[in-house]
Amino acid sequence: MGYGEGACALERKFCRFEAGIDVSEGSEISGYASVFGASDQGGDVVQKGAYGRSLKAMSLDGRRVKMLWQHDPGRPIGVWEEVREDDKGLFVKGRILAEVQAGAEALALIKAGAIEGLSIGYRTIRAEKSAGDARLLHELDLWEVSLVTFPMLPEARIGQGAKADDALAQELIATLQAAKAQLSD
Repeated sequence: MGYGEGACALERKFCRFEAGIDVSEGSEISGYASVFGASDQGGDVVQKGAYGRSLKAMSLDGRRVKMLWQHDPGRPIGVWEEVREDDKGLFVKGRILAEVQAGAEALALIKAGAIEGLSIGYRTIRAEKSAGDARLLHELDLWEVSLVTFPMLPEARIGQGAKADDALAQELIATLQAAKAQLSD
């Protein structure tokens, strides 16, 4: 899947949060958006080091990977404060902004267990086909990491202990219900 056409198209990879991702202190989220060496449902396998050049260039330019809701560039829902590669994959840590309507919705859906996926938006710089028809992704230009409904990589999903702060979640639900009631009037 991608935005645009041809070689410059922005691709997206969906994956579930894995056991290491957690939502804490109401809106902080962390975990792996991509796992190295794991074949996704489309047959792509991200290789260790694939994000390095992109992350370095963004850092030098003072830019950040965007946190979006369902890959919609018009719906940012928070900020990724840490994005880095380690031996396992692409680790992300950030805050969902409850002050943004889509952020409040995302927190409520995560708490309810309805949303458990992360998806990366990127442009392929260098890839090759393996003998088994997999596409080995060696270098990617990372643009965004989204919270999504349908993940592509089974190894990345919300952990068993992931939950939003109950008081904040109840406040968000009340705020959304009040806003909905105002719109109905």
